[in-house]
Amino acid sequence: MSTTRRAAVLGSPIAHSLSPALHRAAYAELGLHDWSYDRFEVDEAALPAFVEGLDASWAGLSLTMPLKRAVIPLLDEITATAAAVEAVNTVVLTRDGRRTGDNTDIPGMVAALRERGVDKVESAAILGAGATASSALGALSEICTGPVTAYVRSRERADEMRGWGERLGVDVRTEDWTEAATALSAPLVVATTPAGTTDTLSGAVPDAPGTLFDVLYEPWPTALASRWSAAGGDVVGGLDLLVHQAVLQVEQMTGRSPGPLAAMRAAGERALAARDTP
Repeated sequence: MSTTRRAAVLGSPIAHSLSPALHRAAYAELGLHDWSYDRFEVDEAALPAFVEGLDASWAGLSLTMPLKRAVIPLLDEITATAAAVEAVNTVVLTRDGRRTGDNTDIPGMVAALRERGVDKVESAAILGAGATASSALGALSEICTGPVTAYVRSRERADEMRGWGERLGVDVRTEDWTEAATALSAPLVVATTPAGTTDTLSGAVPDAPGTLFDVLYEPWPTALASRWSAAGGDVVGGLDLLVHQAVLQVEQMTGRSPGPLAAMRAAGERALAARDTP
């Protein structure tokens, strides 16, 4: 049967993305044999032409860095969730060409934490201040009842994080990155930084750590996640986030619910294991 509906993940770099494995597994589980999901290397400069070139066969796009904010001017509308953090990771396309942007990272983070029994915390810390950090603030607005401290590298980033906090109704306090080791005593620590950034913090893990949510999935486990687990703390990883947000994307793009969480997680685990095999 010829393909009648298309979806893809866009970003730069994109070769590492697990999204095709997850979405294709979902299509197989749901019996959507006439659906395809691909990946395309697209940077900010190339994004407008790519979006304008989409035809009626397209159902949706997943967006990773650096496109989560760059796509917003190209859309007809965005959801309140995406608008709150000015970050879109999901575009749903209708057959008449309408483009709606959403952010499934925020509810995906909440779902990943709740899956591990984290429903409410009195305070939290965020390591980093990029687009993923703003989504983390969105998630914490739902589960954190007290202050959130963000550890950042510049005054500009600090101002931005406090601005997100005001918009989301979160009491955001900021500290310089040089004080990041103090973040680890928080009941929930969300690490949103690139690979290797938090490695030097692994020696500062407390004796009785709370929960670490490290958004990386490759390499995994990170040095910080390994030390955290060894100290008896709970760890939520980037694959947990990736799967939960992808389930929501599948539901929006296909109109089928619930998305096949178990099948998608298994596909992600297989794909990561294959990369580790010599």
